[in-house]
Amino acid sequence: MTPPLACPAETPTILSFSGPDAVRFLNGQMTQAVDGLGDEAKPACITNAKGRLEHFVHLCQGPDNESIWVVSNHDDPEELRARLERYLIADDVEVEDLSGTWCRIHASGRLTGATFTRENLGPWGKGSDHWWPAGDEPTIHTLAPEEIEDLRIERALPRWGKELTPGILPPEAGLDSSAISYSKGCYIGQEVLSRMKTAGKVNRRLGLFEIPSGLTEGAPLELDGKEVGTLTSVAGSLPLALGYVKKAAFDQESLQTSAGPAHWKRWA
Repeated sequence: MTPPLACPAETPTILSFSGPDAVRFLNGQMTQAVDGLGDEAKPACITNAKGRLEHFVHLCQGPDNESIWVVSNHDDPEELRARLERYLIADDVEVEDLSGTWCRIHASGRLTGATFTRENLGPWGKGSDHWWPAGDEPTIHTLAPEEIEDLRIERALPRWGKELTPGILPPEAGLDSSAISYSKGCYIGQEVLSRMKTAGKVNRRLGLFEIPSGLTEGAPLELDGKEVGTLTSVAGSLPLALGYVKKAAFDQESLQTSAGPAHWKRWA
């Protein structure tokens, strides 16, 4: 039997929210619907009043199936907590920092022995997050970071620090299809993002390109001698890259680079 594909073990930032007002409070902070998570983990954006990205997280129920975990691979727990508690005034909510106390392994199939699991999308598509108390996780074969990165780019998944940075508008990165609920109640930044959806317009978009060899992150994409985009992630073993493209080039099937044409494949 072929073992499942697995990512290396992580001990991410975790803020646990519980109490009678936890779901209502988080719904007012996240672009994603917090109620009804069930056995799933879902991506969510935390935006400012102008709809611009401040944090990118995942939401899931904790092992008690009552608390809501806000999970991040990159955020400082104190900074993330300060951002959320800024709006915690008269709500009956308890916040607990569990960072470093739980370990997560994401895999394409089931791993035995996990304390609890949550369905989630990984670099290869559908999979599950498996959680253990930190130090209790098994030693298993995992993909190398460069293999995971190539899979991520092939699926046109944005990553924090590459395509996702503070200040971007989430729909530019294609997050409107996975991390934004347009049917939930109000949250900070909702008015701006709802207007963008109604208008159906963004000033730039994240795309997947087939590229010639020799290009690196930051390489410009040009149309008629003018820069209209930039590569943000370049695969190591595949002729693929992700990059942002300005509106003026949305209808172009290829753009020029210093190494030759980059052919558009699809939007994120």
